[in-house]
Amino acid sequence: MSPTRVPSSVLLIAHTGRDVALLAAREMAQAFLAQGLTVRALTDEAADLDVDGVVPVSLDEANADLAVVLGGDGTLLRAAEITREAHVPLLGVNLGHVGFLAEAEGNDTEKVVSQVVAGDYIVEERVTLDVVATCNGSEIARGWAINEATVEKAGRERMVEMIVEVDGRPLSRWGGDGVVCATPTGSTAYAFSAGGPVVWPNVDALLVVPISAHALFARPLVVGPDSVVALEVLATSVDAVLCCDGRRSVDLPPGSRVEVRRGQQSISLARLQQSPFTDRLVDKFDLPVNGWRGTGRG
Repeated sequence: MSPTRVPSSVLLIAHTGRDVALLAAREMAQAFLAQGLTVRALTDEAADLDVDGVVPVSLDEANADLAVVLGGDGTLLRAAEITREAHVPLLGVNLGHVGFLAEAEGNDTEKVVSQVVAGDYIVEERVTLDVVATCNGSEIARGWAINEATVEKAGRERMVEMIVEVDGRPLSRWGGDGVVCATPTGSTAYAFSAGGPVVWPNVDALLVVPISAHALFARPLVVGPDSVVALEVLATSVDAVLCCDGRRSVDLPPGSRVEVRRGQQSISLARLQQSPFTDRLVDKFDLPVNGWRGTGRG
């Protein structure tokens, strides 16, 4: 965690094509402006907001002390793409379903504004992934991810066959729908749906989770933070697809190799409260805890 300072500017990012997000963003913009903060928004979104005082900015100018993101996890992942180079902390306000990356709910406008204006929040640095894909020794793609990078079969007809390598040594050959390489932050996303473990965000590790693999050994793996995971699509396999965070994808011909390692640049998430990750799991997944008799909570 890193110390914060009272912000003088916020960047509002919202899915303004949805009425609920547009109305929430307008309310948030007016509230921040009333408190004397500079409010910026991407040019198209600023036009949709139509709030006097909001400063329209281009993608190259998308900078502020804090980015407030209104929407679901998909909107926050888009915001991370926009602000990554400027390394702007992201504060998610959930207007979607689970919203695991979000810190507040859509009806918490007053709370969000008051805490942001007071600088009453903390910033967590989250691990990312750096991804490089090659074929026949030539680079064909380079990317990054907050949640996960996946290599999956391109079509339904046949499974993709891969050799999984960890730290320069072959581990196993897997045939199936694909493989998910995830961060601890992404352990509750696609990796979770594929049967991977939930990993606390403060754990320094990477996850490797096979998707419907036909193999004697096809368990989810948790590897060290400095490990390099390579997925080699066999030359005799079908075409595959590399996808980062479900947003950026590239086709992989047979014979491709994808290397995944800890990212050189982290992502910053703003937190309004320091509740344990356990509480977040219980809240977001609506886990049954009735009957608990522990003494951990005052």
